[in-house]
Amino acid sequence: MNANMKRRFVFCLGAMLFAGTLAAQTPVPEWQAGVDKVKSLIKTNPEQASDAAGELLKGKNKKNVELVTSVARAYLDAGQLKEAETYLEMARKADNKAPAVSVLEGDIAFARKDIGKACQLYEQAIYFDSNYKDAYLKYAQAYKSASPSQAIEKLNQLKAIAPDCLEADKELAEVYYATNRFGKAADTYAKFIDTPVATEDDILKYAFALFLNHDFEKSLAVAQKGLQKNARHAAFNRLVMYNNVDLKRYDEAEKAADAFFNASDNADYSYLDYRYHGALLSALKKYDQAIEEYGKALEKDESQVDLWREIADAYELKNDYTQAIAAYKKYYDSLAQDKKTSENLFQLGRLYYGEGTSSDTLSVQSADRMAALQAADSVFALVAEQASDSYLGDMWRARTHSAMDPETTEGLAKPYYEKVVDVLLAKNEPRYNSALIECYSYLGYYYLLKSDYATSKEYWNKILAIDPTNATANKALDGIK
Repeated sequence: MNANMKRRFVFCLGAMLFAGTLAAQTPVPEWQAGVDKVKSLIKTNPEQASDAAGELLKGKNKKNVELVTSVARAYLDAGQLKEAETYLEMARKADNKAPAVSVLEGDIAFARKDIGKACQLYEQAIYFDSNYKDAYLKYAQAYKSASPSQAIEKLNQLKAIAPDCLEADKELAEVYYATNRFGKAADTYAKFIDTPVATEDDILKYAFALFLNHDFEKSLAVAQKGLQKNARHAAFNRLVMYNNVDLKRYDEAEKAADAFFNASDNADYSYLDYRYHGALLSALKKYDQAIEEYGKALEKDESQVDLWREIADAYELKNDYTQAIAAYKKYYDSLAQDKKTSENLFQLGRLYYGEGTSSDTLSVQSADRMAALQAADSVFALVAEQASDSYLGDMWRARTHSAMDPETTEGLAKPYYEKVVDVLLAKNEPRYNSALIECYSYLGYYYLLKSDYATSKEYWNKILAIDPTNATANKALDGIK
């Protein structure tokens, strides 16, 4: 192709594309400028607006349903319902079976908060023209809060006659999102999210729906896409932090947290923001900062009592058992009675046990250790009483008494380990084998110290029956021989 021909080809192609663009555009009615003038005058000069509308609707224009309903809508949008009804009456006279007229009357009823009447009129519009999309959409918008199921049904009817209707997908996604059906919401947002129909708010809700549906990877990608358009968008920065925390990408989460808390516009922080930030800082082993963030979360919403448990976890991770126990007690004491389960009580005992067996001899003195172990035993005794069908209360009482008697000279743990053996043998389940081995190991060692070698051998052999390669049992039996 020579240069001349190439220039002509490009020119023709450009002309075709330009012509196609013009053809694709919806033509603006010649009367639209008049309607726009009425709109601008309604609030600034109502009399002139009325005169302009009267001038616009002279002669044959009175029969132009699209024009008359547009003028009515100008008044409706401005909250001038009586004037809107005046032009509605004119539209009715022009064509009382036009679906646009029924939809307009429905919109006026909706503005008067008469949802039932509004939806009857939208149904009437569909009766006049079953392909009139606006009536389906308005019906769904009216019912999406009052009756989401009816809204969904109507939108599915629209999808049946217009499968490619993106506006229907948009409305469906909003209904699913508002009713916490986040999986369906995410699937529906995906159908139109890359089209001009999608707004920034749609993209944000799509990202949140994915997050709430635990699709953290995809939610992260959508949120990052949102940040490409506005790097200071608080909600997108929030989601990038949340998703990275849940994906355990803590370095990336830390960068996102910095952007969210220090480089976002109009950020309104919630208790959950501080909670996620606290979890992030705890994962980064910045425990003091984590505790501070959890405290901010409690200031935002003191009803979130689970935060005391997370504060306790952070204190435990920094080996500050005194503060961990104090925080956990606040958590436990704040629970409703039916939530004060043996599992929750057990965690308090575990903290006391942790303090009593801590390797930090500087922070925990000998007397404090014994007091902590005694407290642990009291808690585990309550656990054993509350959950009599479980072995855990007695197992941890055994461990606690073993810690009180580290040389096994008094055999303080013996009765508890024996009780656990009875419970576990009755269960007869392989998943308890490791617990049985712990019990048999203690009892075998106890009888070995008492020079009761026959009984000691019985327990070591019981271990080998479970695990023939157990090094401790084999070594003990070799020593007894």
